[in-house]
Amino acid sequence: MTWILASGSPRRRELLGRIGVRFEVLTAHTSEDTEQRDPAQAVQELALHKARAVRELRPEGRIIAADTVVTVDGDILGKPRDASENLEMLRRLAGREHVVYTGVAVLAGAREISGFEATAVRFRPLSEAELRWYAATGEGLDKAGGYGIQERGMLLVEGITGDYFNVMGLPMVRLLALCRALDLPLVEDLDLPEKGQP
Repeated sequence: MTWILASGSPRRRELLGRIGVRFEVLTAHTSEDTEQRDPAQAVQELALHKARAVRELRPEGRIIAADTVVTVDGDILGKPRDASENLEMLRRLAGREHVVYTGVAVLAGAREISGFEATAVRFRPLSEAELRWYAATGEGLDKAGGYGIQERGMLLVEGITGDYFNVMGLPMVRLLALCRALDLPLVEDLDLPEKGQP
């Protein structure tokens, strides 16, 4: 069975590929704006919006979509618009803890389900020179919160509490649980014991 990944994110493609998921990428232009101020609800709403837009193109497809935001001081941070905004985001995160939320949606025909994961990330204290260095790499421009934990941004992170892959943009165990809730195999040969079995 081939899945459709409704995301152009290279990180999400990498994670699905690592576990052997057969998939193709198909995206539809959707707005990343939401009136929802609760981050857990916002990311699920946005993930469902992406997945439903792709379902319009492939009604019978089995679709995975995701959306990630960062929260700090009650504010939701998406992707920075430019290098200047990226630097401002990094200044807010330096020496502090923030929370990364990723919403995941799985659709199969008319059936759909969504969920989310939240991971606390703590940045070490950073000098202005370090902040400017990282912002100048351009690496954070396509990432929520303006950094990538799996790239040079790893030098910013002091520690995390929760799912590392959530910070990369796709919480894999949450995705597996959502697929199982719809009785859809994420990986064809994944044979794990049922609940209650050793």
